[in-house]
Amino acid sequence: MDIKSLEPQRLWKEFYGICQVPRPSKKEGKIIAYLQEFGKRHNLDTRTDAAGNVLICKPATPGYENKPTVILQSHMDMVCEKNNDTVHDFDKDPIQAYIDGEWVKARGTTLGADNGIGVATELAILASDDLKHPRLECLFTVDEETGLTGASAIDPGLLKGSMLINLDSEDDGEFFIGCAGGMNTTATFRYEKKEMPAGLFYFEVKVSGLKGGHSGGDIHLNRGNANKILSRFLWQTMKETDLKLSLIEGGNLHNAIPREARAVCAVPMDYKETLRVEFNHFTADIEGEFAIADSGVRLGLESCDRPSHMIDDCTTKRLLYSLVACPHGVQRMSDEMPGIVETSTNLAAIKMTGSILITTSQRSSVESSKKDIARTVESVFALAGAEVEHSEGYPGWKPNPKSPIANIVASTYEKLFGKKAKIIAIHAGLECGLFLEKYPHLDMVSVGPTMRGVHSPDEQLHIGDTQKFWQLIVHVLENI
Repeated sequence: MDIKSLEPQRLWKEFYGICQVPRPSKKEGKIIAYLQEFGKRHNLDTRTDAAGNVLICKPATPGYENKPTVILQSHMDMVCEKNNDTVHDFDKDPIQAYIDGEWVKARGTTLGADNGIGVATELAILASDDLKHPRLECLFTVDEETGLTGASAIDPGLLKGSMLINLDSEDDGEFFIGCAGGMNTTATFRYEKKEMPAGLFYFEVKVSGLKGGHSGGDIHLNRGNANKILSRFLWQTMKETDLKLSLIEGGNLHNAIPREARAVCAVPMDYKETLRVEFNHFTADIEGEFAIADSGVRLGLESCDRPSHMIDDCTTKRLLYSLVACPHGVQRMSDEMPGIVETSTNLAAIKMTGSILITTSQRSSVESSKKDIARTVESVFALAGAEVEHSEGYPGWKPNPKSPIANIVASTYEKLFGKKAKIIAIHAGLECGLFLEKYPHLDMVSVGPTMRGVHSPDEQLHIGDTQKFWQLIVHVLENI
């Protein structure tokens, strides 16, 4: 069964169309052109600001001219993650979406339902001629996933509406009125390239099979971090013998918990058998620790050819000590909103490109705590001799429990489905906090259908909850 056959077909047809258009963060040219052509084809007022954000406006339907303008908003870019054995070029290839029971998934890659289903919802409403609604401003922002730069650079005169519905949440029946702020911290290790000695045992060690996920929405689930697991084994080996490190890499994006990591190393030949025994013990320990939270974890150790070069011993030692010491995960739960993460950090990526670049991501709903955890991460790497930089970051969105639009959405949900909705804050970053800087009058809420495995190739979108999501948005617009 093709996803275009799912109900409501108008929504799934638009989602399928978006899946055919490459849209990596910072490479949104093709999806911008797609949206511009869509607006032109439907004779709708379409504008693009200097940042690349696209706004498509639709007049109110008869009888709704005096109702307040509603802004629907989603981001057009997607996280581009794939399994190591998947051949896919995110700059060229379409996403291969398919139906698996109650879910829509993608073959070996991220699905892009974050935030493609929001984009599709806006397009389906814009293309309709039978839905009732006030004047609509449908905003599509660029580069949400790698820094929220589209929302940050939005033209202050672009929007006229006073109510905004962000379509970028991931749980049916949970509506967000606040979010954490965030920033990235990067550490760079310079190293001397040395010739790898002959006569050693050369091997590659890999960590894979982890669930990964969103570094905001999934950080509290205690899933494994491939970079932390790999560093832990390498540190242990370095303490026992003369470890030579040739390559280390893991993770990809600042907002994804790393699922895979690998290193190419060498140890003295007489330590070869001991290494294998220690590795088996370590594997058993990790499998036991993550038996519930991340049961698919896999570790592998295989011999390899002699690498031509290695990282100098001093840098190897400083690097591994700092990676083991670097915090990862939840640092504090919220006192104001029980059950919600207040502060966290993610050891996101390790890459070698002439130097060793380590990317971490910090989040907190408390601005001072966000800066404090960033300083903690900085201190770890600075003490190890790395060059450390912080990104400018983005602000949080302070909750407004009396939000009129949030209460309208929640009451509509309860009438439609007979269940009480939750109005809460989220630990993940949303663009709403940045909109408030340019449009302080905005009344906002964030909604979305159920998704799981976001920011990983396990991403999946629940079909039934997507149908409910569509009904909810349509009814809210009709009864605003």
